[in-house]
Amino acid sequence: MSKTLDPGNLRTQVARILAAAGSSPAEAEQVAANLVLANLSGHDSHGVGMLPRYVDAVAEGGLVPNAAVKVILDTGALLSLDGQHGYGQIVGVQAMELGIARARQHGSCIVSLASAHHLGRIGHFAEMAVAQGLVAMHFVNVLSRPVVAPWGGGDGRFGTNPCCIGVPLAGAEPFILDFATSRVAQGKMRVAYNKGERVPPGHLIDEHGAPTDDPGVVVVPQSNGLFGALMTFGEHKGYGMAVACELLGGALTGSGTWHRPADTARTVLNGMLVVLIDPVKLGTQASFEQEATAFVDWLRQSPPGAGFEAVQVAGEPERKARAAREREGIWLDDATWGEIVEAGRKVGVAVA
Repeated sequence: MSKTLDPGNLRTQVARILAAAGSSPAEAEQVAANLVLANLSGHDSHGVGMLPRYVDAVAEGGLVPNAAVKVILDTGALLSLDGQHGYGQIVGVQAMELGIARARQHGSCIVSLASAHHLGRIGHFAEMAVAQGLVAMHFVNVLSRPVVAPWGGGDGRFGTNPCCIGVPLAGAEPFILDFATSRVAQGKMRVAYNKGERVPPGHLIDEHGAPTDDPGVVVVPQSNGLFGALMTFGEHKGYGMAVACELLGGALTGSGTWHRPADTARTVLNGMLVVLIDPVKLGTQASFEQEATAFVDWLRQSPPGAGFEAVQVAGEPERKARAAREREGIWLDDATWGEIVEAGRKVGVAVA
């Protein structure tokens, strides 16, 4: 069972629930638009399915509606910011706006953002930077129930710790590389579990550390009350990248790292380290545009491999998904929709 929803109507419904949970109308609309955009981009794991968790996190006190980013340190091209447990879709945008302005002024800016509630799709922030002609690098950690096992380990010890790189391309759509350092995002396992699907081998271990194809092991407690864990992508290489994101996004920003037993809290906090570079101020703009375009054109000239129609670069699948889903609507399984309806009920909103 499933349903296909109009994106505009879905934004309105989600915004109503967020407003009832305590957000100002403007904040509710901005967060709702960001969540729906994630669905439109093909990343349902970071879309409206997160809304029930946000409502619970507000009730816990770990997510603070209407909070704004606080400047802790400002040396011009170096910013240290505190998200104050505000919606990541709000404080993340505020942090990027500050960093982009400084990068345009100084040629570069390093932004340290601590204690933001779930930032969502990190590619959204890279898209903000490349729209201004800037290169952006993002390293993010996750403070929530640890769901990813270290290489060689048998239980969850850290989060999905995303990394994102955005590069503007002259006369073309930008390169937006946005990935979890786990084989798949935790939210994708929630979606698979709600749809009653199994997952390919190599993605998960169960609560005993044994391989499994059941996404439920990282979504609901198992018979012994424990959870399984996601595996990192690329074996030890993805594990190394995950640790780097924890050290840079968590330790260096002051947001904190995970080193305690799991709990049942619904709050999800992120730390993010952002590096922004202006190719114009760097003095390489002309050669950068020429060489980047030449390389991407060279990639596209490769003949399609078996099972593929053409070579793509990062960012293209999301843009194609947006066009299709804006036209055809956003598909949600009944379990996810039921959770959204229940979230509305908790704050007194009847969802149509």
